[in-house]
Amino acid sequence: MTDLQEAPDDIAGIVEAALHADTAVRAAGVTLRELVRHDELEAVSRLYDTIWQPAPGRPLMTTELLRALAKSGNYVTGAYDGDELVGASVAFFGAPRDGCLYSHIAGVSDRMRGRHVGHALKLHQRAWALLHGTSTIVWTFDPLVRRNAYFNLVKLAASPAEYLPDFYGGMHDTINGGDDSDRLLVRWDLTAPRVVAASAGHGPLLDAAAERAAGAAVALDISDAGRPVSGVRNAETLLVSVPGDIETLRTQDPQTAKDWRQALREVLGGLLDDGARVTGFDRAGWYLLTRGHDTDHPQEDNR
Repeated sequence: MTDLQEAPDDIAGIVEAALHADTAVRAAGVTLRELVRHDELEAVSRLYDTIWQPAPGRPLMTTELLRALAKSGNYVTGAYDGDELVGASVAFFGAPRDGCLYSHIAGVSDRMRGRHVGHALKLHQRAWALLHGTSTIVWTFDPLVRRNAYFNLVKLAASPAEYLPDFYGGMHDTINGGDDSDRLLVRWDLTAPRVVAASAGHGPLLDAAAERAAGAAVALDISDAGRPVSGVRNAETLLVSVPGDIETLRTQDPQTAKDWRQALREVLGGLLDDGARVTGFDRAGWYLLTRGHDTDHPQEDNR
């Protein structure tokens, strides 16, 4: 990492971020390090292909590209369980005028599920970015994947900025299943109070049932049969549902999965295009959106 004396921003904030990252790494029981050697980067490429299982001849990240990114000062970090690479994260700097780090891909092996390795990688990335003079990280995720929405919006307190229809085009791997690659672009303002609190384990809490009781309208619901049901879209406070396991649904009922993709694109994408803001996410599978003013939910929960 860059020497602390070269860091352009608040040293106390950088040290605090590093401590939060260290706590997460220790909790996950792994070691993290930046990767530069050819054999290390080759292992990252293999790990990603093992996780996503892309079509033959279409690796997600080639060793050559990883080598170029690492050499040019970008973020290429691996998580190790002993000597085994079990997770990796890759990010690169955006246009100079943006001042952002773009987090492109992160993955963790199946056998490490439940160990919170992804959380450790993300907090390490936050500390690294602050140390390198960058206070914003952006990335995309599939808004239909409930656990990812919870991770990004609650555990990390990132803020959705834009709905991107079919962002990557067709993605033919076992996770995306050939579905349209709609993505939600999020901004992680690394020094924002809500992000600092989330990094310390106090993510923003949302109770969708309480919001509904207080008058929030349901813009997209889920039927007893698991299908999307459109509702009201002109209320000031709105709730948008997503299914429990879209990845299994893509395999077992591809048509319903496609219907969910289209419904979420029309409702969540349409509301964001109309100026609504996502202000929270309930682990039970609800996005909360508000119109017209800045609404913050100050409750916090240890997750």
